[in-house]
Amino acid sequence: MPELPRLPNNSQRLAVIGRTGSGKTQFAVWTLSRRNFLKMPWVIFNFKGDELIDSIPYADHVEVGHMPQRVGIYVVHPLPGERDRMTAYLWSLWQRQNVGLLVDEGYMLGDDDAFLAILTQGRSRRIPCIVLTQRPAWISRFVFTESQFYAVFSLTDKRDVKTVAQFIPGEEIETAVLPEFHSWYYDVGRNRLWQLRPVPSEEEILGSIRQQFEAHFESEKIRVKKV
Repeated sequence: MPELPRLPNNSQRLAVIGRTGSGKTQFAVWTLSRRNFLKMPWVIFNFKGDELIDSIPYADHVEVGHMPQRVGIYVVHPLPGERDRMTAYLWSLWQRQNVGLLVDEGYMLGDDDAFLAILTQGRSRRIPCIVLTQRPAWISRFVFTESQFYAVFSLTDKRDVKTVAQFIPGEEIETAVLPEFHSWYYDVGRNRLWQLRPVPSEEEILGSIRQQFEAHFESEKIRVKKV
């Protein structure tokens, strides 16, 4: 039986790379739907106001600086003038530990010291990360050097292709043409590269998240009644 790709565990990091419209945000939210957001909080930085992210059921939409006190998904919409507040917020999340981060779009955080600390120390502090970018040539190399998994969708700029090729072995990244919404998926630990078909539809992904939340709410009601 062929070896199947694995998803990151609850302390690992995933870089999702691809041009606008390539399917990277849908892939990222799909992977989030299979993570542990009902055991630890996940904070999403939705810099671009992506509609799929804003449609996640039962997500709390909060301001920069909000510190999650319970499990679930929290969506933040940082503004361009909030750089200092974002740095302070990231340091607070670093200190909190045990919180996941999904960043859509990674270059908006640039070389922020707190972001780099999360990338380089996140595994020991149990801060798993999903970082998206459409321009890998523009963001910190730590996004790539500290990732255990990569999902690479279609790229059009040769500089971006060359940047990604520095971290993923083989010629496929630079030479092969991906079908629409397909991706290259690289597992650093296994040193394996797969070509993945498109993930489920947006409706299926959001439906899965909804079902998980509602099952959680129901089990909490039962637990409270027993107590």
